[in-house]
Amino acid sequence: MSKSEQIKIRRERRIRRIRKRVSGTAERPRLRVTRTLKHIYAQIIDDEQGVTLAAASSVGLKIAGGNVEAARQVGRALGEIALSRDIRKICFDRGGRKYHGRIKALADAAREAGLEF
Repeated sequence: MSKSEQIKIRRERRIRRIRKRVSGTAERPRLRVTRTLKHIYAQIIDDEQGVTLAAASSVGLKIAGGNVEAARQVGRALGEIALSRDIRKICFDRGGRKYHGRIKALADAAREAGLEF
């Protein structure tokens, strides 16, 4: 098994471990963050109904997404969309990634926009 396969398997285990505890409800939906090398994506999901309530990404905002500033802009945009749809409280799903860098910048910007974690 190659090193990249091992990294992928460990991340999938972390995701499953997190998802056992973190689930979105109508009162407190889940903010899911996905990051790639070029872009960052965020969705607010109600897992009970299986619907996405709000979404924002660096692709949709047409910004270069491989940096912390782009993550801040996506977090700010998602916070504004969520508040316009009366979503205030959320639970955060970092997608098996460490809470630093772009993930932390997105979360901080969403908090500044008015979301409560």
